[in-house]
Amino acid sequence: MGRNTEDIFERLRNGETVLPNDPEAYRMREESFATKKLLNQMNNTADPDEIRNLLGQITGSEIDESVAVFTPLHINYGKHTKIGKNVFINFDCVFLDLGGITIGDNVFIAPKVSLLSEGHPTSIKDRHSLIPKAIHIKKNAWIGANATILPGVTIGENSIVAAGAVVSKDVADNTIVGGIPAKFIKNI
Repeated sequence: MGRNTEDIFERLRNGETVLPNDPEAYRMREESFATKKLLNQMNNTADPDEIRNLLGQITGSEIDESVAVFTPLHINYGKHTKIGKNVFINFDCVFLDLGGITIGDNVFIAPKVSLLSEGHPTSIKDRHSLIPKAIHIKKNAWIGANATILPGVTIGENSIVAAGAVVSKDVADNTIVGGIPAKFIKNI
């Protein structure tokens, strides 16, 4: 019973499945609307400093001045996203971060990339439960346009995910993957 007394966001960050009848489940939706309010401001400015400031409020952390974000950016929570230095995030990306998203230094994220750190069971009776699994994109990685990174995936250092790929398994350092599902293409 002790785990159920922990904050729902801490439980999610720790990888605990949240059932639909969880007494704190309503908080996920409340926080999403609070994040959306800040996103509306961020997505309606062209000032890079203001974008970084608002993104810092969304993530609850300082965003380095070397980070560039081309809005719009869509995030459902924000506080479980960590962004390194010299990161570039292009237009129209989606971050579902209840399970945690870590983006290392010098990462390129192309337009329309989806980082999805949460999913649902396949069983119909359990499908409304939320399963969080952290995503980690290591330094110098490049995520191609319209790629989707699924829950629990780590993208290795210096690796490239080809445009349109759906990545369901970890990507080794210094490799290129592509396709649906993403498969090894070659070493760099």
